[in-house]
Amino acid sequence: MNNSPSLDTIKMQVYFDMNYTNRNEFLEEHKRVLESRLQPVMREITDSRARTREELEALYRKIVSCVLLRSGLGSPTDISVVREATAALQSVFPQTELGTFMSLTKRDKERQLRELTQIVTGIRLFNKECGKGGEGIDNLPSILNEAIPSATMNIENELNSTRLYISRYTALIERQNAESLEDPSPDVLRQAVINCRQHEAFLKVLLNDVVVATDQVNALERDLRSVLIQLQNTIQSKTAVPTNQVYPKFISLAKIWTGFQDEMVLLSVISNIQANLEPFTKSHKEVLPDTILQPLLTGLILRTDEERIAETSGLSERVEHAPHFKNLEFLFPETTRNFAQLPLQYKGFCGYSIAVHDRLLIPGNPLIGALRYKDHFFCFTSKDAAVKFAADPDRFIAHIADAAKRSPELIQLLELHMQFSTITPYGKSAEPGHMIEKPLTKRDSGIQTEVHPIESNIDPDYEWNEWEMRRKAVKLANLRTRITHSVQTDLSNFRRNNATQMYLPRGKETQTKREKGTSVPKPSVFIAGLRGCKTATTEAYKVDLTLDVNTHNDICD
Repeated sequence: MNNSPSLDTIKMQVYFDMNYTNRNEFLEEHKRVLESRLQPVMREITDSRARTREELEALYRKIVSCVLLRSGLGSPTDISVVREATAALQSVFPQTELGTFMSLTKRDKERQLRELTQIVTGIRLFNKECGKGGEGIDNLPSILNEAIPSATMNIENELNSTRLYISRYTALIERQNAESLEDPSPDVLRQAVINCRQHEAFLKVLLNDVVVATDQVNALERDLRSVLIQLQNTIQSKTAVPTNQVYPKFISLAKIWTGFQDEMVLLSVISNIQANLEPFTKSHKEVLPDTILQPLLTGLILRTDEERIAETSGLSERVEHAPHFKNLEFLFPETTRNFAQLPLQYKGFCGYSIAVHDRLLIPGNPLIGALRYKDHFFCFTSKDAAVKFAADPDRFIAHIADAAKRSPELIQLLELHMQFSTITPYGKSAEPGHMIEKPLTKRDSGIQTEVHPIESNIDPDYEWNEWEMRRKAVKLANLRTRITHSVQTDLSNFRRNNATQMYLPRGKETQTKREKGTSVPKPSVFIAGLRGCKTATTEAYKVDLTLDVNTHNDICD
């Protein structure tokens, strides 16, 4: 395993994914790191409460150091550089302005420091162009004009060396397939080809970045010359120039120089990545040294990728439409808009060669015809390979997936992440630092729990945000000194809801008189002598039977 090309390929992929990023992201990260390193110096300046003369002079020296550190033009420990920067700063920001500076807010102080840095940087660069200064300032344009061609040459030389190994290994694999040979090991040969192809892909990315850097440097040089000419025409031999005319140009000059500094950093990173990729290619050279390869290569014709594509670029090699191609379509340059920008599957390698010849990576020729199948585009090394692949694409795609399982490094090289959904590149991983994520296992499950195992305690006034609690506290504190006023006018009287409350009458009885009765004797009279008389004449007489009042009351009681 110490000399395994397959393992070294995976290590190479992990290293590249963890250390390489595009220009914009790298420059943003680089600026963020610089800002974090300058924060202690910035904090000392913005938090300063200087009062005495000595303290103000110390604060001014700190501002000069901050300007030098941020601009990157010379060392703050070089006396000549400090004197030149101090002179440039005094012409823009004299020491008498420190009182006004101290009265600013922290954010305004930081903004003014950035503006001062740009203006002082522009002044020093202009003085360097005029031959009146420029201590500690390197000539970045000339350095880049020498470093970029050198970096380009180094990458191209390494790229040509890698392509030579690819052509050797590919020729040996094709010979083994034709003659059924087993020496050297076919699996080792394929691992070596994959290692070289991955190295070639990474070198192409780095070379493309160097080409972009070349164009960027040329554009910056044109802008630099233009701004310097404008400054010379504006200043010339004048003793005083309005600040609104020269300050914007000094700031533009500083931004252009910052662009040169960014290109220097990017070029250094590219060179480091290139140098660190080379150790991952040593294993195949040790397993298959020249002493073993040279006798095997005798009589073989080594063809580069460009030569293979040129051999199959004729019109006779194009795929013609056949009736048995169901739901398939071959695209050609003259019938397809933006044909060169088609996203080819397997990074442009022939899918038929990968499946049939067991992981043999040979670039396809899109001019033969780009097969469109399920919104994917495939290219092939020959017309025969295209026709056979089109006869049963799903079978070949499945074979390629099986090949990737035997050589996991193919997953990233051929961009097979859609077929292996549980594996993502490092840059797209949800957890930085993990190249391969654990597979996601899903299943239906059920669980029964107590309805309310814990008594809920929901506080509607709960606040998790400390600042919100402070805001409420300040609001309550302010209410102690406030009073509420209200005014009622004739016009607003009927515009609001008024309500009154009344008490219903309660039921109550009163007694005004008392009922009382009296009992009087009932008159009673009896006439005696009307019946039962024995005499001839009737003698009647009246008998008063009425009781007196006292007797009657006694009887009633």
